[in-house]
Amino acid sequence: MSAVLIVLGVLLLAVVVLGLWVAGIYNSLVTLRNRFKNAFAQIDVQLKRRYDLIPNL
Repeated sequence: MSAVLIVLGVLLLAVVVLGLWVAGIYNSLVTLRNRFKNAFAQIDVQLKRRYDLIPNL
């Protein structure tokens, strides 16, 4: 009985570690996606500013 509990404990620990690892990767990907969107939003802002300044020439 004791060996079964040890095996179940090890399996549970492995599942928890794997779950935390997957959650960390997911959070990293979401962070990168947000940085990507922010970078392109800044480019759009600069392009709009340039476009708005053209009539001043």
